[in-house]
Amino acid sequence: MASVSEWIAGARPRTLPAAIAPVVAGLGVTVHTGTALSTPAVVRNGLLALLVALALQVGVNYFNDYSDGVRGTDEVRVGPVRLVGQGLAAARQVKMAALASLAVAAIAGLALVLLSGQWILLPIGIAAVLSAYAYTGGSRPYGYIGLGEVFVFVFFGPVAVCGTTLVTGGDIWPIAVVVSIAIGLLTVDILVANNLRDRELDEQSGKHTLAVRLGDERTRRLFATANIIAFVLVAWVGLATSPWALLGMAGAVPAVKASQDVLEHAYGRGLIPVLQMQSLALLLAGLGLGVGFLL
Repeated sequence: MASVSEWIAGARPRTLPAAIAPVVAGLGVTVHTGTALSTPAVVRNGLLALLVALALQVGVNYFNDYSDGVRGTDEVRVGPVRLVGQGLAAARQVKMAALASLAVAAIAGLALVLLSGQWILLPIGIAAVLSAYAYTGGSRPYGYIGLGEVFVFVFFGPVAVCGTTLVTGGDIWPIAVVVSIAIGLLTVDILVANNLRDRELDEQSGKHTLAVRLGDERTRRLFATANIIAFVLVAWVGLATSPWALLGMAGAVPAVKASQDVLEHAYGRGLIPVLQMQSLALLLAGLGLGVGFLL
């Protein structure tokens, strides 16, 4: 039976910046642009949005562990703990943990819709929960046919950032859309690096991720290009709004190093530091934008 520390590791905490960064950046946009809501309401809705994002991320991670484990694609891997693949926990237990995480996301999301009155988010929230399951669950998981990056970009970019501004500020401003695209691209690169690391094993096991479909070289160029576009957008946001928002450019430092390693053909375990640097790049960009807008 898996220990508490193994369950925590199985939730892949290093991927959690993907949930934190868009909410913090979205809150920053709201404060910068202005809101009719009281400060307690903004804080309450912001925390609920963060809970939704975190629960979705953990749910996706557990479902990925479960699905890959039962399909046998996690038997020989490098990287984080695989609860099912390494025999640390029963597949049913991991599936229940994933479902519990998505239930938390659904309940928190419903509360957020009721409190904010933004009913447009109800169908979007339902789609997010179903997509989190279908990423690697069901008979035809879209993460196995190269569409995982689409889910990550949409739900951890535009939906997370603009959803946060909607429930805390009551609107979606153009600057929020630009920020959401930058955050989405940086988040996608975490998955791109992960799938690049596992590309050969995924191909052998019939898991046709985007990295498998594009091949090694084009996947590496995609990673670097996404980072470049993301930080061009972050720089534009800072120049167009507040110079303090340029604090988000701090994320470019680890992103440049990550891109350099990828373009220099880091392979296998050599891509683990890339994942760490890309997660840091995303976190610094999100926090930098959020804090910069507050100043």
